[in-house]
Amino acid sequence: MATVTFEKAQRWYPGADKPAVPGIDLEIGDGEFMVLVGPSGCGKSTTLRMLAGLEEVNQGKIFIGDRDITNMPPKDRDIAMVFQNYALYPHMTVFENMAFALKLRKMPRDVIEKKVDKAAKILGIDKMLDRKPKTLSGGQRQRVALGRAIVRDPKCFLFDEPLSNLDAKLRGEMRAEIKRLHLDLRSTTIYVTHDQEEAMTLGDRVVVMKDGVIQQCGAPLHVYHHPLNRFVAGFVGTPPMNFLEGTIVEDSGRLWFDEGTGRLAVLNKAKAALGSRVGSKVVLGVRPQALRDAARSAQRAAAAASDNVLAMEVGVVEPLGDKMDIYLSTARHPHVIAHVDAHPGLTPRQTIEVEVDLERVHFFEVGELGKNLLVEQPT
Repeated sequence: MATVTFEKAQRWYPGADKPAVPGIDLEIGDGEFMVLVGPSGCGKSTTLRMLAGLEEVNQGKIFIGDRDITNMPPKDRDIAMVFQNYALYPHMTVFENMAFALKLRKMPRDVIEKKVDKAAKILGIDKMLDRKPKTLSGGQRQRVALGRAIVRDPKCFLFDEPLSNLDAKLRGEMRAEIKRLHLDLRSTTIYVTHDQEEAMTLGDRVVVMKDGVIQQCGAPLHVYHHPLNRFVAGFVGTPPMNFLEGTIVEDSGRLWFDEGTGRLAVLNKAKAALGSRVGSKVVLGVRPQALRDAARSAQRAAAAASDNVLAMEVGVVEPLGDKMDIYLSTARHPHVIAHVDAHPGLTPRQTIEVEVDLERVHFFEVGELGKNLLVEQPT
């Protein structure tokens, strides 16, 4: 296996008014599972295709190990790619599909058979080697595509949204399969997805992208708990983070976040970052899991009731088994979600007190890419 390094790699499509990827700098460690995640059009697939040699690199360089592969033909890069649509040859059997690249390399027949048999057993498709792709389920076809990549023993594996065509149950099963394979093979893997749940569960590190620019790179839980900006905070997490715009005010020596219809106390740990912003607009970010129905909260302290509670109107209640999502609103913020333990008794247009876990809130500058005021920014 080997490291993969992007050095200001840029892709600019002819006729476009700006580059799809302005110039990415990224190093992926030997044996690391790196996930590129972001909304459609963020540049993640373009970045992967530049590495594969399917897109031209207009500026900058890409290395696999010590080899500069920037202008190298795809067949010479020693990579294996798994696509969203499986890209299997319909007229070939499973064995023939998995063996095809090895035959092109003119490997001996017995070596090919050993490699295919080993990969097929790992993936649980060793009883299907004589079947054609049209007789297989979506999950089985994806396993064949994985096997075709495994037999090549490449320097790195590339996955371009490989689970998008599968139903929810199969996606979960194949996600676990891919994770298990990586733990067994310890192969350098770059995986592209728009599904942040896939990114969180699969990656050793995740790269969150927007408009071809890396917004944050780090371990999944670190990115979740310490987002660098509002975009990352809103993209990572289900349901997405709530954002309330308001003003920092000072009253009787204490700092408060004034939402417009109520206010929340600023805890001591945030005072240093927010003390200079009295009278300024900021955005409070709070995840749905950090909101509770105050009337049913066992953790509510009566003495602090006015410090961490906002009155909100109930809109829609979505039961999810042991949990439920409550869609709430204030006069200034019509879209707030609370993810709480399921309980009966809530009705639309009912006003309830919503308790905010102040230990888990974030404060951002105003704007889509407003930086997190409580997290140290990279230099």
